[in-house]
Amino acid sequence: MSTEPGGSATRAGRTRRRRSRAFLVTFTVVVAALAALGLAGAAAGVASGPRISSVDVDPAAAVAASGSRLILTTSASLEEVDAAQISVSPATPFNVDTSGRSVGLRFGLPLHDDTEYTVEFSDVQSLGGGPTANLAYTFRTPPIEVFLLQRTSSGDTVFRTDLTGEEAVPVFSADHIEDYRATSSHLVMSVRDGDATQLVVTDLDGGSERQLALPGDGYVSALQSADRGELIGYTFSDADLSAAGGTESALFTASLKETEADAAPTQVVVPGAEPRVAEWRFVPDTESILLLTFDGSLLLTGSSGESATALGSAISIDGTARGSAAVDGADAAPQAIVTRPDGLDVIDLADASETPLVQPDRNLGLAGPVLPVPGGGTVRTSAPLGANGLPAGATISSVAHDGATRVLMEVPAADAVLQTCVSPSGRYAAVLIAPDAVQNPYDTYRMPIPGKVETHIVEIADGAEVVKLNGFDISWCRVPPR
Repeated sequence: MSTEPGGSATRAGRTRRRRSRAFLVTFTVVVAALAALGLAGAAAGVASGPRISSVDVDPAAAVAASGSRLILTTSASLEEVDAAQISVSPATPFNVDTSGRSVGLRFGLPLHDDTEYTVEFSDVQSLGGGPTANLAYTFRTPPIEVFLLQRTSSGDTVFRTDLTGEEAVPVFSADHIEDYRATSSHLVMSVRDGDATQLVVTDLDGGSERQLALPGDGYVSALQSADRGELIGYTFSDADLSAAGGTESALFTASLKETEADAAPTQVVVPGAEPRVAEWRFVPDTESILLLTFDGSLLLTGSSGESATALGSAISIDGTARGSAAVDGADAAPQAIVTRPDGLDVIDLADASETPLVQPDRNLGLAGPVLPVPGGGTVRTSAPLGANGLPAGATISSVAHDGATRVLMEVPAADAVLQTCVSPSGRYAAVLIAPDAVQNPYDTYRMPIPGKVETHIVEIADGAEVVKLNGFDISWCRVPPR
């Protein structure tokens, strides 16, 4: 044993130094290895081009309304991605924008329900160059839900249901419901309580019930909802309207937002125009309004009527919808089909240009209402003529942009077609039928409906019937039956 002062401490110090050197050598080797791996990974990433890091999409929102987005984030900042580099299957119009590592698609129409969509990006390149990559993402949209109104002798109910009809749920009931409309967040019902008219607002489950202020004591008709902004509109007439005057068929708008619920409704008044409104529509995906006055003037205006574009004379407004997609995949302008004194015209509501309605490639008989289909084409109700030259039932037909015609549904002469509506995506037509019309009397509401009505839903692509539902006023309809 050593007797030198500090001998044990010296040996311990040498041991600690040897351990420190070993740790430093090991640490250096590990860091170098990790750096090499990182450089190799970066090199591999550069060699393979951009990769998908994450995708943000809400399939339920994409079914409910146009304008939903799919945002794809990649591993590197990107060169501008052009619409020509993108394909969506099934096809639907879209806009595209690139920002840093993200490329976003905004769908121009609601997507089809219960459908698998694949979005493919070709030759995507990192900012500054390098190899390109092909990217793809697939998602599935959920089944669609709709609202429907049923009237019975014991009271009226708004139901929510899927397209099987087997999952119907009552969401709002009252003794007397004249009409209702649905927005993305609310239901609004026109309810009669004795002689009084009320506008009752709830959430989509029927909760948080409240009333909207009305212009006075009177009657609400032509209730509609905008695609944006939780905005509704209606025509209003005073209950004590007489030859002495009063408010008659005046158009009002109101917000369903809780923060604005107590505000007085806004009357839509176009300076210098006839104030009484015979028909009107919200322009699709906007809060603008297309209206037809009692003197036959067709006007396009804002939600308060502060200014207007005159669109000539018309007899009626058949319908409004998004038009066909532009060739570059961008959104198309909304269109209106109107009946002029000399026939039917299609109006582009973005620039007020007009084109004649495409003629079907077969004789459909007596022409009835014509509805534009979102994305292009029309759905038409007509009455074929029998050998005696009289109408023999009714047909519901799809007419494409080139006139190619397909009969979707034939209705026997004993039944009456009350209304046809098209789903927001353009996938379905809903046909409201009163069976055995002669023996099916109307009720005594201000908006009368036969005692028994059926809503038939058919695929526009092939005419296949999806379901038959008891009730009317399916939430796809922009206007009530007339």
